[in-house]
Formats: sequence, structure tokens, C-alpha cells
Amino acid sequence: MIPIFSESERLIIRMLSEQDYASFVEGYNLVLPAQNSFDEGKLDTSFMTLSWYQQLLKKRQYEAEQDISYMLNIFCKKTGKSLGYCDITPHCREDFQYARIGYTIHNPYWGKGYGTESVSLLKTIGFDFLHLHRLEAHVDIQNFISKHILLKNGFTFECIRKAFVLENDVWVDKEIYYINNDHWSP
Repeated sequence: MIPIFSESERLIIRMLSEQDYASFVEGYNLVLPAQNSFDEGKLDTSFMTLSWYQQLLKKRQYEAEQDISYMLNIFCKKTGKSLGYCDITPHCREDFQYARIGYTIHNPYWGKGYGTESVSLLKTIGFDFLHLHRLEAHVDIQNFISKHILLKNGFTFECIRKAFVLENDVWVDKEIYYINNDHWSP
């Protein structure tokens, strides 16, 4: 198993461990009510028992071992607080070598540059650890902040995929942003 870990001056992105349980739950407990239509807002965390968390770790470990998805957590390097989560989900290996990325910063930590920093670290993980050639982000058309974060990290707008994702029983359009690894080699 490839160790999935990347850090910047302020952040660490890595897979969760058993020792992260309290920080993980606290991260969700500190979330404020939804701030916009892209924000889930406050969640009832009563289901997040230690047993539930241990099952989550097993599922995430299995998915990483099978190269299905790499679900990672975003931690503040200084405090150890869980600031959000992100993922890299390979869509096709073989002759394509590409994956979709996603990222969520808990709303109390918005406006501090953590989204931009997280995407930069996801690029490092995708290109340097997972040896992908292309990363894509599928963005809600009205999510201007996410688009700004991607453009700041060198992603390019490619297209709008019509009726691309099923959300709340409705097929919705998504804007596709991508970046290629110009130094890719097999």
C-alpha cells in the first residue's frame, strides 16, 4: 500500500487512523449551519460512534488497497484539528491514468486559503504518489469559489457535461476542470 500523505506549511492530508477519532468527530461538531447551497452545514453526529468509525476506516483502507478511492482528511499541522476532507477517485487507469478530485473544508475554516492549499496537496498526491496523468474536478456551475480555487492551482476549464451527476433524483450539469501531469512517465 502506497503511503498517502502530503503536507504544506499549514496542512497535512492523509488517511485517517484510529487515533484521529476525536479530532474527526470534533471537526463535524464545530460545523456551523449551512452557509450556501453547496454547504451541508451542521450534521447530527450521534451516529459517529467508535464502532462506526472503525468500520469507516476499514472501508477506506479497502478502497485504497483496491485503487477505488483515496478518502483523505485535511488536518491543521499546528493544532491537529480536522479541517475537512478530500478524495482522489481513479476513474480509469490503463491508457488513461486519470482521476476525479473532490475537497470540502468545514465552514468555520473558510476564507483562510485551506481549499487552495488542499488542492495543491491533492495534485502532489495524484501525480507523485498515485502516478496519475490527469486530474479532473467536477464543479457545480454556480460554485464560483471552487472554480477560483482550481484555476489558482493551474486547472483549466474544459467543458460543461450535461446531465452528468444524479443529485436529489435530478441529473445536473457540471463544469469540468482538469490538469495534466506534464512530467508523467510509466
